[in-house]
Amino acid sequence: MNAVDDDFLALPLRAAADAGLSVARGAGASHADVRVHRVRTGTTTLRDGALQAAADSTDCGVAVRVLLDGTWGFASHPVPGPDGAADAATRAVAVARTLRALNRDPVQWADEPVYRDAVWVSPYEIDPFTVAADDRLAVLEDYSGRLLTAPGIDHVATHLVQVKEQTFYADLAGSTITQQRVRIHPELEATRVDRAAGTFESMRTLAAPTGRGWEYLASDRWWDWSGELDRLPHHLAEKVQAPSVVPGRTDLVIDPTNLWLTIHESVGHATEYDRAVGYEAAYAGTSFATPDLLGTLRYGSAVMQVSADRTEPHGLATVGFDDDGVAAQSWELVRDGVLVGYQLDRAFAPKLGVARSNGCAYADSAHHVPIQRMANVSLQPDPQVDRSTADLIAGVDDGLYIVGDRSWSIDMQRHNFQFTGQRFYRIRGGRLAGQVRDVAYQASTTDFWGALEAVGGPSTWRLGGAMNCGKAQPGQVAAVSHGCPSVLVRGVNVLNTVEEGGR
Repeated sequence: MNAVDDDFLALPLRAAADAGLSVARGAGASHADVRVHRVRTGTTTLRDGALQAAADSTDCGVAVRVLLDGTWGFASHPVPGPDGAADAATRAVAVARTLRALNRDPVQWADEPVYRDAVWVSPYEIDPFTVAADDRLAVLEDYSGRLLTAPGIDHVATHLVQVKEQTFYADLAGSTITQQRVRIHPELEATRVDRAAGTFESMRTLAAPTGRGWEYLASDRWWDWSGELDRLPHHLAEKVQAPSVVPGRTDLVIDPTNLWLTIHESVGHATEYDRAVGYEAAYAGTSFATPDLLGTLRYGSAVMQVSADRTEPHGLATVGFDDDGVAAQSWELVRDGVLVGYQLDRAFAPKLGVARSNGCAYADSAHHVPIQRMANVSLQPDPQVDRSTADLIAGVDDGLYIVGDRSWSIDMQRHNFQFTGQRFYRIRGGRLAGQVRDVAYQASTTDFWGALEAVGGPSTWRLGGAMNCGKAQPGQVAAVSHGCPSVLVRGVNVLNTVEEGGR
């Protein structure tokens, strides 16, 4: 078990909380919280094995929210001490009083138990920020070199992001919560150039970002780096020579390394309750899955079971408590293909008529207000039959097997989408028959998930995700994971991207 870093605990956390909450209490706030938030981000970038850039930055401060006569006020200060907290609280109260006359929709605040002196630290073995820069660089140079020495590889781009996030939360009800979590994302991309034709093709590693530490990159225990770096040049060489896909309705077997992104865009964002009632219409978009359809919307076939989970081990959105002071939970979003739930925070839960939030409030900085953000949203495997990916492929006479994510496009209601991938294999008679290229698949959300015929078993389930999910104005970034098995989807429209581009 890890402990919260001593240098964070040495900050005047409780003194800041006492100062900020005292101002809010004196102003008559019905709810107030103080959040000391520190985020350390490290990035390392190599080009063809040579260091291009390395950065290590820390964002820190204290935030105060007050709820005064049903109206929010928020302010922050860059110095996380009692003076900064008192100043932020004074300004937050002034904001609430100014906006009160304009508020036609008073905030209702869902109840939550009090958590005194709670501590949660994410599970990781090696804090990446304790690894010397030279040691990190040596591993990245080694991995880059393995690709560069392979035949046909002209360039290699290597990028590493590592994050440590720490928060101290206290509210008027008496909760005091300290948390620390670590996440990491290593990525290598190989490029092959055809100088005669003036074209190039590239392919990335498939390792997902994860809530682990340096151990994820330092060996093959959690990801088979040696195997993937050895195979990737061969996959890329085959892709370069592969024929262009013939468009049309096609059966698809989709690997978890691709499907996680489809889940993120078409299910994860669509079941955020704030979107469903129009709060993101001006920027990140709304949702076709509106509350009047809860319990009746046929989202997909009967084999579609989707859960939201803030407790998933090593998930990017996994926490002990959210930024509303709500304990992490797991719940259903889609059961037997029907929409049955939403992602909520303490302000939106009463709007849906739900007594308790399911813990989806998050702010990416002390200087941003918490908003409703995505949990780890995952498609569940078949609990009865442990079908392998090969079993799913065997059930397809003529189709495609899709591996790895690439570009995507989805409309502002999360209903019509288009996705590409890293590799596409033709399926003939239940067997893989070589790669094809220039592939995108296109559908509406309900048509796609309605065509879901089978899901793989637990042995195919993998956790994918992204470190950079964007939302809100001012913009905020959140990390989120999505687990899923391999799946078989029948009759999906496949496009030829070269033809679609008019080339």
